[in-house]
Parts: sequence; C-alpha cells; structure tokens
Amino acid sequence: MWFRFLQKIVKAIDPKLEKYREQKDEEKLKYTPKSLEEFIDILKRTPKTVLSQKDRERIASVMSFEERKVSDLMVPKKEMVFVNDKEVLGPLVLDRLYKSGFTNFPVVNSRDRVKGVIHTEALNALEIKKTDLAEKYIDKHVNYLHLNDSLIFAVEEIERTNGYYFLVLDEDEKLAGFFTIQMLLDYLIS
Repeated sequence: MWFRFLQKIVKAIDPKLEKYREQKDEEKLKYTPKSLEEFIDILKRTPKTVLSQKDRERIASVMSFEERKVSDLMVPKKEMVFVNDKEVLGPLVLDRLYKSGFTNFPVVNSRDRVKGVIHTEALNALEIKKTDLAEKYIDKHVNYLHLNDSLIFAVEEIERTNGYYFLVLDEDEKLAGFFTIQMLLDYLIS
C-alpha cells in the first residue's frame, strides 16, 4: 500500500527529475544520500529551477506523514453543520446545508447522538417534498476514526472501507470532528 502511495507522489514530482535519470549509474551513486540528513542537505542545495517551493513542501509533507495525526487535518466539531433527525428538509434547511460548503452532514437525535449521515448527493438526486424529515435520507453506515489515529492508519481505513468521509471521535468516544479523503490529498498534494 505504501509503495503505491509513494509512487503517486513521485509521479507528481517526476518530470522535474527526468534529466538526472540520464546520468550513468556510477554518476548516480555520487548523488545517493546515505542518511536523512544528507537527503535534506541535497534538497536544500537543489536549485529552485529543479524543485520549486511547492515541490519542497510536498516532499516535507510526505516525510512528516508518519508523525501526523487525524486531529492535525480534521474539521473540528464546532465548525461542523448538523441536521436533526426530525428536521424538515425544506428550502431553509437545504439552503443552510448547501451554503455550508460541506457535502456530508451528521444527523443527530434529540440527545445529540449521531444516527447517520446525509450526503448532498442523496439530496440532489431525490425530489424532496416540503414535509420530508431528515431521517428519511440518513445513511446509517458511518465510518469512524479517532483523534490520535495516525494518517497512515487513516489511509489504511480509507482503503479497507472504501470510505471518503469519517467522523472523528475523542478519547471518550464523543464526536470531535470529521475527516475526509480530500483533506488527506490536499495535505499531500497542495
């Protein structure tokens, strides 16, 4: 899994390194770093015509990937938009959801417990009547991660579940935020 992941990163940077591949094998050995410090030194000395600042940031993101946690990238609970399960999905509610910019909305009951998620795709594809309650459109299959899960674990969960949206729980199993595959890609590629 990691190999495929790193291949994608290398592919993004690959065109800028093409001229170095043409060197003879013995010449390549001169430039092979023997430690992380040597590698970082080579990166620092590489001209900006070869590696732009954005490329350097991408490499730094990949290099620090193992140390990062889900909590570093997630959207915290206070910034999330929720839907009550008994809420009528009328024009005002739909307007609030669409204006939020999010594509998934946790649905909670009267005790603030998550019952599932509503995806905007479901709302777009269906003809909603002015009397439809949110609970009618709930996807009860919810994926979870924890605040302290590593990004490596998150990648494994994305691959295992084929999920793209995860609710994040704290140490007490209470909702702390949400995490998406897009956040992960933005971290690595942006």
